[in-house]
Amino acid sequence: MSRTKVSQEAPTTLKRGLKSRHIMMISLGGTIGTGLLLASGNSIAQAGPGGALLAYGLIGIMVFFLMTSLGEMAAYMPVSGSFSTYATKFIDPALGFALGWNYWYNWAITIAAEIAAVSIVMKYWFPDTASWIWSVSFLAIIFLLNYLSVKSFGESEYWFAFIKVATIVIFLIVSILMIFGILGGKAPVGFTNFFAGDGPFHGGFFATLGIFLAAGFSFQGTELIGITAGETKDPGKSIPKAVKQIFWRILLFYILAILAIGLLIPYTDSRLINDGETVTTSPFTLVFENAGIAFAASIMNAVVLTAILSAGNSGLYASSRMLWDLAMEGKAPKIFKKLNRRGVPFAALIATVIVASLSFLTSIFGEQVYIWLLSASGMCGFIAWLGIAASHYRFRKALIAQEKNLDEVLPYKSRFFPFGPLFAFILCALVVFGQSYFAFEDGQFSWYELLVSYIGLPIFFLLWFGYKIKNKTKMVKLTEADVEPTKNLYTEE
Repeated sequence: MSRTKVSQEAPTTLKRGLKSRHIMMISLGGTIGTGLLLASGNSIAQAGPGGALLAYGLIGIMVFFLMTSLGEMAAYMPVSGSFSTYATKFIDPALGFALGWNYWYNWAITIAAEIAAVSIVMKYWFPDTASWIWSVSFLAIIFLLNYLSVKSFGESEYWFAFIKVATIVIFLIVSILMIFGILGGKAPVGFTNFFAGDGPFHGGFFATLGIFLAAGFSFQGTELIGITAGETKDPGKSIPKAVKQIFWRILLFYILAILAIGLLIPYTDSRLINDGETVTTSPFTLVFENAGIAFAASIMNAVVLTAILSAGNSGLYASSRMLWDLAMEGKAPKIFKKLNRRGVPFAALIATVIVASLSFLTSIFGEQVYIWLLSASGMCGFIAWLGIAASHYRFRKALIAQEKNLDEVLPYKSRFFPFGPLFAFILCALVVFGQSYFAFEDGQFSWYELLVSYIGLPIFFLLWFGYKIKNKTKMVKLTEADVEPTKNLYTEE
């Protein structure tokens, strides 16, 4: 009798239930979203195929360095708080507090955006059905996938990612056949479209800069691998294996895909200018239609729906784990420490769903409020990346200051230190400050555009310095930094 009672009690630790194949596919599919599937054509139209390639290539290099930095810390110290915990331990607890709440807010608002997007996608097939039905259904699905167990989240993300990865691979194969005139009934295209007009760098430096900023948003979500580390079986092996694939997935999914689109579709094609809102003008749909593939738009609509479900699913997972970790560190109300019997932080899960739902309602009844909410979250991903770069630099310096043998203690060692985190920090900072570019578009200064671009920064600094003043925190000394992994927060499943 007593045994049954004990077994039904809620656990006090998260479960390491994610397998290596889950982490591998999540890391592979993590970069594929609507930014690539829908909006990449708009990037090519604005900056030409060369400008788009340069912008995505540079951001890809930055993200590669960031993920090798995060991978080193996550393999050594696999916690769901990820860069929030690392900043707390190696830089300043106040910075960790601000990074954690910043990231939670970012994903809560992003989930609201995905709720709105799924109704638009479903209207393609069911134009007469009320939008709220699809939005509520979508939210219920991702809530259940997260509430059941970390295994159900991992399994669903595995198949969501598999569909996206398969689509890109098929797209690249079809594109190669079309480029060489084997498919599509046309002669080989070669580089005719690539160098057409004033290409490949249409619009010059500022056009490429604008795409450089947009490319940064497309890559956001890759840091999810750091959050999953806390619930990964044998993270010392699984995380390094996933990180080593990052370079190749960036090359395969972004660089080659954009090159293929630039070769096959002239950047002057007006259908590319769609701001990523219409699946019928997705560059992937256009290429598939040119290849003679039937129902190309319907196929891509299904893939885009998968990408939205994946983004919402991942966002709910990441935000609930971050909120749980903040509560465990005393930086959020204690109620968010509560887990269900399967080790899922249900209180944090429910709170995130409520915030996402309220934000979604503002998109219906208070559109201007919703725009400001989205704008406030727009900078959050870049702030998280800056936190990763700074934390890794301090982490490695702390290990050296405490005379740790790096080859012995690190399961995975980034080969690019210190260049990698420093390069990523500087380039990411340039992206952040470059947001002001939009305030000067068309040669006229706009205070509104400037406020929209930077509203997230004062919120972040308010969190950082507010916590710092209240708790009188100080910069952590390298010789006193806590470089011992936190093991008691997780149990093997």
